[in-house]
Amino acid sequence: MKAKKAIKRLSKVESILSNVIDQFTDSKDGLRELLDSAKTSIVRAKKSVGLQESKTAKKPPATADKSQRARLSAEGRRNISIAAKKRWALAKRKGMNAVTGRKLKKTA
Repeated sequence: MKAKKAIKRLSKVESILSNVIDQFTDSKDGLRELLDSAKTSIVRAKKSVGLQESKTAKKPPATADKSQRARLSAEGRRNISIAAKKRWALAKRKGMNAVTGRKLKKTA
């Protein structure tokens, strides 16, 4: 379990215990003392989890100083052109329009 989540859960338990302790005014069985000791142990657990969290704190992610615009190289542009010409030739052999994919109409 992550430290943040553990601290949240322990805080909820601590607040619930505080509410229960406040509702008990006087008890002969020593129930209030038991609840108080449970609350102090939860507070200690929160502190120890908090210390562990501070030791394992992550560094923020590094950001680029200046974003560079991706550019297409001359070789890449040439490869795209060759691939497009191959697709067009294949479509023409099949009697299809290379862009729309519809059959070509015969004229005159």
